[in-house]
Amino acid sequence: MKHEIIGGALTLPDGKALPLSKAVRAGDFVFVSGQLGLNAQGRLVGEGVEAQARQALQNIATILAEAGASLSHVVKASVWLTDRGDFGLFNQVYVEYFGSHPPARSMVVCELVLLGARVEIEVLAYAP
Repeated sequence: MKHEIIGGALTLPDGKALPLSKAVRAGDFVFVSGQLGLNAQGRLVGEGVEAQARQALQNIATILAEAGASLSHVVKASVWLTDRGDFGLFNQVYVEYFGSHPPARSMVVCELVLLGARVEIEVLAYAP
């Protein structure tokens, strides 16, 4: 199956390119790599889960748009939180983006690679 790289290379604030794609379209599916709450300069938008979750979801929406899709096409989300206590705050933000028709979702509490990151979100979209 033919696949297309979406969104270009992912680089850190120091200019180092990471060995992954922001997203890949394979047929009718768009696989978006885990997104953190990083702004366009590659820096975390704040210390709290709410600001970081909003930024991560906005990053996802932007990448999906590049692939000709939107958040309404998301069928599965995987979420990693660093603090179990952020679950409720994260859900408040999540519902702002997915409303009453949220995708299937899994969530794990763990440490993230980037120091200070509170949340990472990866999605799979079906966009024929």
